[in-house]
Amino acid sequence: MRWAVVLVFMAVFAGAVPASAAETPQPLCTVKDSRLGELSGLVSDGSKFYAINDGGTKTQVFVLGRDCKVQKVLSDKTDPFDVEDLARTPDGRLWLSDTGDNQKGRLTVALLEMSPEGKVTVHRLTYPDGQHDTEALLMDKSGTPYLITKDILGEARVYRPSGPMASPGPTNLEKVGSLKIQTTDTQGGPVGSIGSVLVTGGASMADGSVVALRTYTDAYVYAVPDGDLLAALQRNPVRIPLPGEKQGEAIAFDPDGTLVSGSEGVGQPLRTVRGAAALAAQSGAPAEGTTSTGTGASSGSAGDGAGLPVLPAAGITLAVVGVGWFGFSRMRRRARR
Repeated sequence: MRWAVVLVFMAVFAGAVPASAAETPQPLCTVKDSRLGELSGLVSDGSKFYAINDGGTKTQVFVLGRDCKVQKVLSDKTDPFDVEDLARTPDGRLWLSDTGDNQKGRLTVALLEMSPEGKVTVHRLTYPDGQHDTEALLMDKSGTPYLITKDILGEARVYRPSGPMASPGPTNLEKVGSLKIQTTDTQGGPVGSIGSVLVTGGASMADGSVVALRTYTDAYVYAVPDGDLLAALQRNPVRIPLPGEKQGEAIAFDPDGTLVSGSEGVGQPLRTVRGAAALAAQSGAPAEGTTSTGTGASSGSAGDGAGLPVLPAAGITLAVVGVGWFGFSRMRRRARR
């Protein structure tokens, strides 16, 4: 429970930040298929969705209509360790981020490249600085993948391959930056306000012009006008609250720039926020909820300054209990290997 106390410290000393003028998320459809009870990654081509479950014993991508009904399943016998996110490149290839590592014990992680026919190629990767639990994958305009860690203190690290990816590899990753995420007052998620600093998913527009990262409670949308994703992550994002999601991990963009979000749990809706990409392209406001740094740099902490709000004692106690229980249950579920 020691790490849970650290999380509470962050919740006490990190201040809330303002939201953007985005529309309130609107329900699109409800995911009722029990095979998608742990929805974790999502992409959209405008007419249908591609979705993955958290974890799994074989590589599967579910193809859904705009009514959330499963139309078909792309499957390969490749057995992943802990798949967390999904991306799609313009050539139709799907990229599954097999990068979950709750117990920080994996020697390598992997990107699983799935052809439109469902054949999988494994690209193993190694971090330069030890193990990380990573749940978010972004793709830039050139098809370079970026992995963003899920850090309990809100400082998400950004990695990319140091060169062309080999198969099966491993290929070395390099750390290229970090994002400091502040707590917000958006309600939702399995661990209360602490969930607002944990990066649980990523999304990229097909042309690479806009990307988004999400926590259990909010989305952060970045414009990438020149194709330089790393530079974009050092600029000002737009924060879009995604309140009320049970365990929000999935996020995607429709081709028209609509943001789509989803949660684990059978019977949970996919929700849309129209115009999200355009908001990022137009934004010139100060950073809302994250501050970014390049490799090895240091920027202001979410807890810097005076006059920050303090959670009541009851809220702190509930946060400790909730985070401890949630972390234990996730680790037990991942103990398959």
